[in-house]
Amino acid sequence: MSKNLRLKSARAAKDLSQAKLADAVGVTRQTMNAIENGDYNPSLNLCIAICKTLGVTLNDLFWEE
Repeated sequence: MSKNLRLKSARAAKDLSQAKLADAVGVTRQTMNAIENGDYNPSLNLCIAICKTLGVTLNDLFWEE
């Protein structure tokens, strides 16, 4: 899995740090960092929570071309 640059970009567009996004969805900053770096495959529920917090769709962030 490659780095999730779309997630990082969407997070930055909302002016959220990894820590603030992590707090909003109930995980640690380290987990959010691992997701962005492609080192952790989040559950569907976590993906949905991230998308709701960032105001984007699952396809926007997690669908691989």
